[in-house]
Amino acid sequence: MKSFTFALLTMVFWGLAPVLAKIGLVKTDPFTGLALRTFVISGIILLYGILTGKLGGLAQLDFRSAAFLAGEGIFASLLGHLAYYHALKLGEASRIVPVVAAFPLVTVAVGLLFLGEKLSWYKLVGASLIIAGILLIKK
Repeated sequence: MKSFTFALLTMVFWGLAPVLAKIGLVKTDPFTGLALRTFVISGIILLYGILTGKLGGLAQLDFRSAAFLAGEGIFASLLGHLAYYHALKLGEASRIVPVVAAFPLVTVAVGLLFLGEKLSWYKLVGASLIIAGILLIKK
């Protein structure tokens, strides 16, 4: 139940964030918006790490874990958010966000191709519904 509560909180936060970003991007370019967002979040994370003593966990990371986490950060926080901010700046948040939220399609495909995960009927139907939703939103 605790995981479901966190999932609901994530839904609310991620549902509000595009509205804030769309308004914030009105008078600035996506790179500047992303840079400001990154500076603020980095400062908060650094302060939290210092106050809680959790920064020491960075020293415990092995190279492989650090490389994959850094890669995830580059794809999600840099490239993904920069593309997302460009999309928000140019389009309607109510149309952009559902398309962006279809990222599980990529994860399912990569999981099947590179992680040896199995394709189930449920994954196939779910992916098909996501694709149908994207096509409807695009109209």
